[in-house]
Amino acid sequence: MASSVEYRLKIAQGFLDESCQDVALDRWRSAVDNAQLAVENAAKSVLALVAPVGRTHNPASLLRQALQDDQFPATCKDQVQRVAECAEMLGFDVHVQTDYGDEFEGLTPWELFDEEDAREALAIAEEAVDLAQAIAETILGEESGDE
Repeated sequence: MASSVEYRLKIAQGFLDESCQDVALDRWRSAVDNAQLAVENAAKSVLALVAPVGRTHNPASLLRQALQDDQFPATCKDQVQRVAECAEMLGFDVHVQTDYGDEFEGLTPWELFDEEDAREALAIAEEAVDLAQAIAETILGEESGDE
């Protein structure tokens, strides 16, 4: 389980790093896309703490279900809730828009996102990755203390 968590955290950090680089280069669509993937993988790393993670672009609903099923320690529930919120804010709809745009309105992905969107997405991603790392440290630390 720990290796899956660490793997997802590394992926989340990599996409977060790329989102930071994209903002610095004024690549707004790419920054939002990478921020979305950072949040998605941060959420999946939290899910991996309690169950195997399948292929999904919507980990928020799975996190909420795990919370409802009381799978997380009380000390982490608020943090897990916040990761789920971040995953909803930068969820599947954003993933689709960054790749395909808005076909109904005839807007390309580059027309949909501006600097404000990119900076907001980056801030959400930074929060989600930080929270996921803290949750993992807490839970994996508790597990190693149990042995």
